[in-house]
Amino acid sequence: MSYNQLYINGQWLTPKNGQTFSSIDPSNEQEIAQVAAASVEDAELAVQAARQAFDQTDWSQQPKQRAVYLRAIAQEIRQQLDQLAEIEVRDNGKPLPEAVWDIQDAAGCFDFYADLAEQLAENQDEQIPLSDERFSSVVCKEAVGVACAIIPWNYPLLMAAWKVAPALAAGCTLILKPAEATSLTAMELGRIAEKVGLPAGVLNIVTGIGSEIGPYLTAHPEIDKVAFTGSVPIGKQIMQSAAHSVKNLSLELGGKSAFIIFADSDLDAAVEWIMFGIFWNQGQVCSATSRVLVEQAIYPELLKRLAEAAQKIKIGQGLEADVKLGPLVNAKQYQQVMNAIQQGKQDGVTLMSGGKRPAHLAQGYYVEPTIFMDVPVEHPLWTDEIFGPVVAIRAFETEQEAIQLANQSIFGLAGAVMSKDMARCQRVAGKLRAGIIWINCSQPTFTEAPWGGYKQSGIGRELGIWGLENYLEIKQITSYDSDQPWGWYNS
Repeated sequence: MSYNQLYINGQWLTPKNGQTFSSIDPSNEQEIAQVAAASVEDAELAVQAARQAFDQTDWSQQPKQRAVYLRAIAQEIRQQLDQLAEIEVRDNGKPLPEAVWDIQDAAGCFDFYADLAEQLAENQDEQIPLSDERFSSVVCKEAVGVACAIIPWNYPLLMAAWKVAPALAAGCTLILKPAEATSLTAMELGRIAEKVGLPAGVLNIVTGIGSEIGPYLTAHPEIDKVAFTGSVPIGKQIMQSAAHSVKNLSLELGGKSAFIIFADSDLDAAVEWIMFGIFWNQGQVCSATSRVLVEQAIYPELLKRLAEAAQKIKIGQGLEADVKLGPLVNAKQYQQVMNAIQQGKQDGVTLMSGGKRPAHLAQGYYVEPTIFMDVPVEHPLWTDEIFGPVVAIRAFETEQEAIQLANQSIFGLAGAVMSKDMARCQRVAGKLRAGIIWINCSQPTFTEAPWGGYKQSGIGRELGIWGLENYLEIKQITSYDSDQPWGWYNS
């Protein structure tokens, strides 16, 4: 299938400059397709299409009709589940069961926000009691306007859904900029939008090099809202760019989440959740619990069991049966992860397991599940987001020490705690400075619950009702209802 055109104003357009870039299968380093590389001129067309659809149509005034479109998109995603999942595996590298899960979640996200669009229609105006009975006041929720959504490569279609579904539900029009490493399912979403008859200009999809069109979009005076998921450095650049026109901004950035495991925990369950927390999606997860704090009494035994289990993980191409760990997304990410591992080894940090390319895989961006133990708290393995299958582990003696170490980070996206003592779990959860806390698990994510972090992990929340509110403005309408003159001029 061809991916050499852009989806703008309900049409498939060849980039003005005629340029494309390669989409690479990370399992074998071979080209999958040529993808359209939008120019600034193309980005401008997308902005004007979205602007016109918002300003000159009644899209933002029809929440029930928006719900119909969102449900149609969800249904179409489910009907194309197998095809979309296979594209995701080839484009991103993740194992097929994970890709299937992601596509199902994406469909569920569109259904969820269809429900909220209908609720918006029913509860659009809220009467506010005032201290002066001569006045009445109503609060309305209205779409923020034209939004630009920039998404990462680790969950390509799902991250698109997290932004497209609530933006459309709110009544916004949208320019979607997918990551150049994984643009294919975003373009398939454009085909789905076209198939269900989404009005022209409501959703525009521009693929291309982020450094070329990203700054243009985020600074554009006719874009009202920027929603970005990605790295902290790029998030900071977007924040600076958006400041010039004081844009509505939401940022979901990096993390270095801690997982505190107390001595009364079930060891088998602890091993399972540690691995899921860092090896799921090859560790390319912003919320990955990549720092593990283990109470000293079980530290040696837990490390032994974890290393044994990690070495049994099947690594390979994502379409192969029983594969649990696929390749990293591209050569750049592979090299960054390998550099971090090499630095740890050079600095004398104890490598307990993994740390290299699997011997049986000569091609592809594969990294063994990697475990470093006794990691110093000042070392980059402990402080920096590696975004790969690399976990840093150290022991602790007291609850207070564990909480202090967990909170000692510039990030605050997520955290986890494990213990059979639920009172302790709740106490620790209350003290962890992060936006998402898991008890006796790691990484389960639900569309209904808010997603976002403290500190340098971002601004705002996605998912749930909070995700919809990202794309809404609050308007006060106050009326003077008395028959008597106000009397200020003649008083």
